[in-house]
Amino acid sequence: MRNLAIITGADGGMGTHQTLALAKAGFRVIMACYDIKAAEPVRQRIASESGNEEVEVMSLNLADMSSVRNFAQEVVRRGQRVEILMCNAGCLETHCHSTTDGLEWTVSVNYVGHYLLTRLLLPLMGKGSRIVCMSSCSYLIGKLDMPDFFHYGRRGRWQRFMVYGNTKLALVLFVRRLAELVKEQGITVNAADPGIVDTGIIRLHNWVDYLTDLIYRPLINTPAEGAATAIHLMLSHDVEGITGGYFKNCRQTALSKRIVAHPMTLRLWEETERIVTPWLDLTKH
Repeated sequence: MRNLAIITGADGGMGTHQTLALAKAGFRVIMACYDIKAAEPVRQRIASESGNEEVEVMSLNLADMSSVRNFAQEVVRRGQRVEILMCNAGCLETHCHSTTDGLEWTVSVNYVGHYLLTRLLLPLMGKGSRIVCMSSCSYLIGKLDMPDFFHYGRRGRWQRFMVYGNTKLALVLFVRRLAELVKEQGITVNAADPGIVDTGIIRLHNWVDYLTDLIYRPLINTPAEGAATAIHLMLSHDVEGITGGYFKNCRQTALSKRIVAHPMTLRLWEETERIVTPWLDLTKH
C-alpha cells in the first residue's frame, strides 16, 4: 500500500501543483476539497499526468466543524498511517460573516478548521510524518485579541487583510506549539510561506485593490512558484528532522523574537482547544 498524504484545498492554484508533486512521488493522495464536483476534473488530470491512479477526492468544509470531524472519521476508520498532512486551503473574505459554529469565516477556514483536522488525524501519524501549514508574510501584521479573534477576526472595525494576517499569525504560533508537543513522536511541523501568489484568492472590489494590484503585480509568484516551498517541506530529505520552522523560497527563515516568545501562544492553544472540544470525539455523528 502506498504512503498516504492528505492535502486541503487540493484543487486550487497551489494545491494542484502540490497534489501533482505528491502523486508523482508515489503517494496515495486524498484531495480534501470544498466542492468535490469541481475537484473531480482536477483529480483526473493529476492521475493522468502522474500515472498514479490512487488519487481520491473527499469532501471537506473547513467552515463547518462537523464536516471536519466527518472527514477525519472516515480517514481514521480506514486506519492507514498518514505520512503527510498539507494544510493548504485558505480564504480571504470580503466582509465579516459567521459560520454555523459561530466563528468568523476566514478564521474558521484558515486556522480553526485546520487545527481540528490536525488534532483528529494525529493518532494516525508517527515517526517521519510531516505536517505543513501554508502561512504568509502577512503574519507580521497579525494581532490576536481574545476572544474577538475567533468570532470577529479582530477587535475593532473589520478589515479583511488584517483578519487574514491574524489567521496566518495564529497558524505560525500553532506550528511552533504543535512542533514542541509532537517532537518526541518524531512528527515534524513546519510553516511554508509561498510569497504573494496569483491564486485568485485576492479579488478586486474597490479602487485601492486595483492600485495594490498594479504595484505588486511584478512581484507576484505563479501558483507553481508559490507551491515550491510547501513541496520542499513535504518531500525533501534536506528537511528531515527539522521542526517548528518557517520556510520561504525553500529555505528556513528566522522568526523575530516577538514570534518566538509570543505572549499569546499558550492562550491561543487553550482557547482553540476549548472551541473544538465538542468535535474531538470521533464516535459521535
